[in-house]
Amino acid sequence: MNNIARLLAFVAALAIVISPLRAPSLELKSITRAADDYRSPNTHLQEMFRAALLDTNKLAVYTPDGTAYVKTGDIPAEWLRDASAQSRPYLYFAKKDPDVRALLRAIIARLAKYLQIDPYANAFTLDYRVWEQKFELDSLAYPMTFAWSYWKTTGDTSIFTPDFQKALDSVLETMEREQDHPLNSHYTEPELSNDGKGRPVGYTGMIWTGFRPSDDACYYNFLIPSEMFAVVALGDMAEIERDVYHNVIKANQATALRDEVQRGIQTYGLVYVPKYGYIYAYEVDGLGHAILTDDANVPSLLSAPYIGYTSADDRYYQNTRRFLLSQDNPSFYEGKIARGIGSYHTPDHWIWPLALVMQGLTASNQPEKEDVLAQLLASDPGDHLLHESFDPNDPKRFTRQDFGWPNALFSEFIMTQFDGVSEIPMGNTSDLEFRSQ
Repeated sequence: MNNIARLLAFVAALAIVISPLRAPSLELKSITRAADDYRSPNTHLQEMFRAALLDTNKLAVYTPDGTAYVKTGDIPAEWLRDASAQSRPYLYFAKKDPDVRALLRAIIARLAKYLQIDPYANAFTLDYRVWEQKFELDSLAYPMTFAWSYWKTTGDTSIFTPDFQKALDSVLETMEREQDHPLNSHYTEPELSNDGKGRPVGYTGMIWTGFRPSDDACYYNFLIPSEMFAVVALGDMAEIERDVYHNVIKANQATALRDEVQRGIQTYGLVYVPKYGYIYAYEVDGLGHAILTDDANVPSLLSAPYIGYTSADDRYYQNTRRFLLSQDNPSFYEGKIARGIGSYHTPDHWIWPLALVMQGLTASNQPEKEDVLAQLLASDPGDHLLHESFDPNDPKRFTRQDFGWPNALFSEFIMTQFDGVSEIPMGNTSDLEFRSQ
């Protein structure tokens, strides 16, 4: 091939990759109508809700292979976690709008392909290249719970193709392998200690993970919020295998793993703190060490009821919540404008809107929800969007100009906590046994 031919081939390939990203925003009539029709006596809330609800429209595009790609925002890649969370508010419109259903089916189809290409990767580019290979357990769980929620919301089983079943197999095999990471896994990553292998761990029945949902390396590699989410996802996977694919063997395999992880959480994940009683640790190693904190990224300890792991009135969750929303939690920060949980991923003492929204979603009383909403509105730097993190003394100082996830979650918060829309579950864990003290 001569140089001109090579150049033409390169340009053609580049056009395939770039052109969908330059496509106009999707026109989903029910979403646009819901944004246009939303009214509030608080005009600031009205503007922020409209912007938040339409944000995923701007970031999602159909691709030549018939799937749909959801960019995280100002980073040219798709995270399995973010894409699932960004798309979730559209489930509220999927039952009645075939165009929304088509988009969500295409998003799920693409996530299924990612899980087969590399189940250890957390983010991919438009052309299916691995953007980052940071093994995050929640990246396996999110597409499973999102597909389950889509099924339960719409009754549509067409998403459960042979290709999706291959993704289920990939997730289950990876989770089982990482139950005994030192013995069975060959995964390493330069950001982890011990030559990329991570710190020593004991066998707990839980699933080893290298990185937190913040994309930061774990200190201890049994990350309790992600273990909780894996329990929910494995229950969803078992139901899909049993009721859709009619594969009882795989359903039982997923259920058995779920129960082992649950026993691990209840055995190793609860720590006694005199001031609060038994609370869930953030990370443990199965060797007696634990970190007591939380991170704004979801799954988090604060989000345990939201992700479907436990009820909001569970005493261990309530104990944990009181600790998390106090000055005893090293990741809880307070300023003149807001107070809430931040992340070690961003500047010290900066708060994440994600955590504020999650506090509101899991609050048990209306005054706390109203208080959270007031702080979220006050965090607006002027563009009517929520960002990654902000200075609680000066919201005009923030990170990530364009970050889709908190805006999607905010629209869900307003619909379910203020507009009377029923919440969509991520799974059913009513049959789980919880430790009694």
